[in-house]
Amino acid sequence: MDEQRAKTIAVFDRPFNLPGFDETLPAGEYDIETEFASPPDHKDPQAWKASVVVHLHPRLSHPGLTRSLTVSLLDLDRARARDKLSGKDLSQVFLEEMLADPMVQLVMQADGVSEAQLRHLYSGSRRTQIDMENADAETENATAQGASRDASDIHDAENEGMPCRPRTSSVSV
Repeated sequence: MDEQRAKTIAVFDRPFNLPGFDETLPAGEYDIETEFASPPDHKDPQAWKASVVVHLHPRLSHPGLTRSLTVSLLDLDRARARDKLSGKDLSQVFLEEMLADPMVQLVMQADGVSEAQLRHLYSGSRRTQIDMENADAETENATAQGASRDASDIHDAENEGMPCRPRTSSVSV
């Protein structure tokens, strides 16, 4: 296989659309060829962008006709992301992946940002500040209960196997 070209399969669970193509494509597996570097005969290699060739399923009216569609890598990734999360908006796909990242969770904790605040930011909804504060208070209560239990568990684990220190009261006469 050529190092400048990769072949893979994209699986779509639902029918989907690609920009610049009027047909709704059916769910299923699609053979994909991605060309990473500009072709040797391309006039301006710096202006070239990675292209993706999607091999389409034949139409029922023309079963022997093979078709392919060249799209941008970004358009294909967006279509796959929409399909991945039940057709949710791309910002929702990003939000779910971001919230699943442990490093993002640590940064959120350090900055005092709750999951509810981020969901509100990405939802575009018009909830009031009071609703947000109530959601934050519920999150903080749950976090505080879990944090005290975690602190106790950590303390117990750190001291496991250590001899108990006798409690002595020093009385001076």
